[in-house]
Amino acid sequence: MWQLLLDFLFPRRSLTGTEGEWITEEERAQLRADPVILETEQLRRQGFLSLDRLVAACDYRKVPLVRKAVHTLKYRGTRPMVQELSAFLASASDHFSLRWNTTITPVPLHWSRRFRRGFNQAELLARCVAEKLGLTFSNLLQRKRATGSQVGRGRVERVGAMKNVFRVRKGEPVPPSVILVDDICTTGATMDACAKALKEAGALFVEGWVVAKD
Repeated sequence: MWQLLLDFLFPRRSLTGTEGEWITEEERAQLRADPVILETEQLRRQGFLSLDRLVAACDYRKVPLVRKAVHTLKYRGTRPMVQELSAFLASASDHFSLRWNTTITPVPLHWSRRFRRGFNQAELLARCVAEKLGLTFSNLLQRKRATGSQVGRGRVERVGAMKNVFRVRKGEPVPPSVILVDDICTTGATMDACAKALKEAGALFVEGWVVAKD
């Protein structure tokens, strides 16, 4: 009953504006992975010091519906979009590097932002992808301080803002191989800072998986 009332007051609209559902079959068909892969050597040339590999399911600019889907999840709180985006990310699994004793973990939000948003989209995605691929999930990292929005910041400013922001949670064992999940990778400063914290705690190889590379 409550869902019917909510649907009446706030009708569901798809990514292209169709009323009645969050995503149509036609829209879902357009969410086809076209992976962007950066190996260690490429990452080092681009200034990544700790992340060893990055796989993005697509180029953010080339798949407009992915941009809309991510925005719908993060800023409208549309939880059903988690399943769509996690399936989209998992569809690039042929390009993932799955090593022995691997744990999947999300890029963490500061508690204050998580409180305002009500969830961490990276955690929701990581949990769903872990379930789809049969991987171990663990919340290994925490953010020590709020850094504000990264939107509009250049790479140098972002790297500075991320310095010593992350740490491994006390008592959390860090495996040799860790998969780090986020929704979007722009400059990569956040993911690289997370990878640094993981390696300082014992990880030997950190691979990033993201829905899209901006």
